[in-house]
Amino acid sequence: MILSRIISIILGYVCGLFPTGSLIGRAHETDLTQEGSGNTGMTNSIRVLGWRAGILVFVGDFIKTTIPIVVIWLIYRHIYPDMVKLLMLYAGVGAILGHNFPLYAKFKGGKGIVCSIATIIIFDWRIAPICTVLFFATVIPTYYISVGSLSILAGFFVQTIVFGQLGILHIASQFLVETYILAGIMTAVGFFMHRENLQRLANGTERKFQPNKNKKEASEGSGENKTAQAEKSSAQEDTHG
Repeated sequence: MILSRIISIILGYVCGLFPTGSLIGRAHETDLTQEGSGNTGMTNSIRVLGWRAGILVFVGDFIKTTIPIVVIWLIYRHIYPDMVKLLMLYAGVGAILGHNFPLYAKFKGGKGIVCSIATIIIFDWRIAPICTVLFFATVIPTYYISVGSLSILAGFFVQTIVFGQLGILHIASQFLVETYILAGIMTAVGFFMHRENLQRLANGTERKFQPNKNKKEASEGSGENKTAQAEKSSAQEDTHG
């Protein structure tokens, strides 16, 4: 059983290493680590490159997390039916760690929210609706994505314990405490990755979510503004002349 846990988390970590955001950024001739918040995740991709790029990053990160979880389910669903969901959670946490702490980038990666969302949905989709409500209930009035992201993780942790105690997670009782601990670690990692956001929130300096359409449109808009200013200046000179 120990080996199955190790296999799950390693498989998840390897899949989590796939650099979705970096590849999308390169396709747009942009280094996301040097733009916006410096993060390669979905939120910064939307800020810097626009919604289309952000959605592609979301899809890529979601898939790279889903793959190891599903593979673990296929391998162990008949071997360890009473703990396969725990192993799936190990795979999801592994993918989050691979995304957040990639070996090839000196352990500097993203914040793992999309990977966490994928893990939650595949682990038990019934947890997702309340997490979704918490996200929008905090983001819509504040425009703080960080607050919404952390509310998802907090909601996941609380619901995992509630669902487990109600006996609807389909995990054997001897593995429940381990499941709660793993869910707590996943939540703690998310809060750790957002430590700077929490500090800025406390200081009142956290950036609100304001997506750019894309760089090209921004550049075109800048060019149009310069042209308008030049025409205005010329008109003023003609008037004064």
